Amino acid sequence: MTHKNKVTFDSEGVALTGNLFLPESTGAPGGPLPGIVVAGTWTSVKEMMADRHAERLAAHGYAALSFDFTGFGESGGAPRDVENPTLKVRDIHHALTFLAAHEAVDGDRLGALGICAAAMYMSDTTARDPRVRSLALVAPWLHDATVVEHAYGGAEAVAARIKTAGEARARYDETGEVTYVPVVSATDERAAMPYDIDFYLNPARGNVPAWPNRFAVMSWADWLTYDAIALAPRIDRPTLLVHSEDAAIPEGARRFHAGLAGPKDFLWTQGTQFDFYDSEPQVTIAVDTVAAHFARTLS
Repeated sequence: MTHKNKVTFDSEGVALTGNLFLPESTGAPGGPLPGIVVAGTWTSVKEMMADRHAERLAAHGYAALSFDFTGFGESGGAPRDVENPTLKVRDIHHALTFLAAHEAVDGDRLGALGICAAAMYMSDTTARDPRVRSLALVAPWLHDATVVEHAYGGAEAVAARIKTAGEARARYDETGEVTYVPVVSATDERAAMPYDIDFYLNPARGNVPAWPNRFAVMSWADWLTYDAIALAPRIDRPTLLVHSEDAAIPEGARRFHAGLAGPKDFLWTQGTQFDFYDSEPQVTIAVDTVAAHFARTLS
């Protein structure tokens, strides 16, 4: 059993809202708990997959924090629903600060769990913030320019998206209006992911009320030019990856893992990308492996 506690904390003037999951009893002889910051896919809110993984980690004995980033879900900030890697890394830094100061948490034993796109943001935070003593990445989306070109239809298609982003940014700067398209749609070719993806479109899975299924077009420039694979040589803390050949861009995960500067483990298992968000046995395999990794490295 676990307890879910609604919390708020500051990220440079923006009030962020999260859920802190704690084991049923936090008065164990071992004292304060290791603290883990958890985040999920691009554009997501905490209820989509971060809450699930955080709650499961709490059942393993961790204090696990999921939260909405600036401009998403229950958190403050504007413009809304803009995928900005720099802001997300900033928010994770402040989430770590919140965890480190919490009475139930041992601030010297902090870890980070990134699912899908948050693998990039947690890796960036780890490279910058020595408070992160251990890193775990589940179904990690890890890209650089080469991966981006392969994933988005080639250099010309990438350049076209970046051009569109610049136009949307100029419109926002001039008028304050954000240009949105769907994140996922089976019928709208403008969507960031123009596919029929059940996880995102099914209300019983990821299509939760708090998620508006909208993508700020100006986000493309920051997203497509972000280089997460280059972060690997700067990460000397123990790092675990859990992935599948049938999930997203396994080649990016392989290259990232090869470049890591510290102790590293890699579990290759089975499942599609979306299975790792909410399906069994993928969630149990991932969480159990991650919990064991943190037990070894946050002792």
